[in-house]
Amino acid sequence: MLYYLNFVHGGFMAQADAPTKSQILTKHFPNVLWWFRWGAMLTFLSGWAYLGMNHVNFHSSYGVTILSGAALGSIMWANVWFVIWPAQKVNIAVASGQMQAPPTLAAKIAQAGVASRTNVLFSIPLLFFMGAASHLGIQVSETANLGLLAAVIGVIIAALEFNALKGKTGPLTTVKGVIHCGIALTLVLYLIVEFLTH
Repeated sequence: MLYYLNFVHGGFMAQADAPTKSQILTKHFPNVLWWFRWGAMLTFLSGWAYLGMNHVNFHSSYGVTILSGAALGSIMWANVWFVIWPAQKVNIAVASGQMQAPPTLAAKIAQAGVASRTNVLFSIPLLFFMGAASHLGIQVSETANLGLLAAVIGVIIAALEFNALKGKTGPLTTVKGVIHCGIALTLVLYLIVEFLTH
């Protein structure tokens, strides 16, 4: 749903006429967003439940990579539930005539757009780290400072999330840009993990 909304729906809505946009927003979009937000919730809850039930040793290759992916996924879940959905819920209500557009709606929709593009950005390293947990062995030394690793990754993620909440899309404006930035972010995070776990 994340890729559909960013790569298909957004481009279509940018070119659609007003009556078509209204039909999409009132009849199609509520269903899409239902699946989108509840898919995010299921993924979030089942992922953390899995980690909790399996007593993952975080001082291991699997632990470092799966927790890196889980951190990204958790931020993505929060963006869906606390930024994207609240803005789009108002947008749908306005489009269906249930309420007047508040003066902050355009800004909230723009912010939801940046948060959505940030989720696409985060999804690329998330998928890498989830796959790496089972298929890419990283040597984690006994003396590795995993607190420092978590702090460095946390600062990078927090800076990108701050932009999602307060900034603009910048290079994430285009599909090509978000894919390139996602690959670059994956490479940076992977090199940090490799460097700080030895």
